[in-house]
Amino acid sequence: MADRVLAELPDWEHGTAAVLCTTDAAGAPHAIPVSTALRAGPLTIVLALAGRRASLAFLRERPAAALCVMGAGVAFTADGTAHVAAEELAGITAVRLDVERIHDHRQPAFALDAPVAWRWTDATAAARDADVRAALGTLPGRRD
Repeated sequence: MADRVLAELPDWEHGTAAVLCTTDAAGAPHAIPVSTALRAGPLTIVLALAGRRASLAFLRERPAAALCVMGAGVAFTADGTAHVAAEELAGITAVRLDVERIHDHRQPAFALDAPVAWRWTDATAAARDADVRAALGTLPGRRD
């Protein structure tokens, strides 16, 4: 069964773990988990990356990217073009993914009832994550 293509991004719970896929200088895929991906509009996702992340360097050179989200009631990959939306926002680099195609991976044969169960084990990290999410929510152009 082929994946369906969606016209716009579905909603997902804040904090849902996702996987950002970029390509390195040799064209090899590079995938990392991200916890800050937010729907910023029907075809826009914003997320935060630390300045030290190789993925950020890869995106600066090759902006094609994909984000796979699997959470409560959703399973999709959004691919498109990523660019830096803000260099220094709450101590992180904000990235905007302008989505060109959304592959819906849901199938009648299975259901995703909950996102990946994860939590911060450090109170400082949890507070920082909340600050980053709040900062991402202030980016110009958000349409949610």
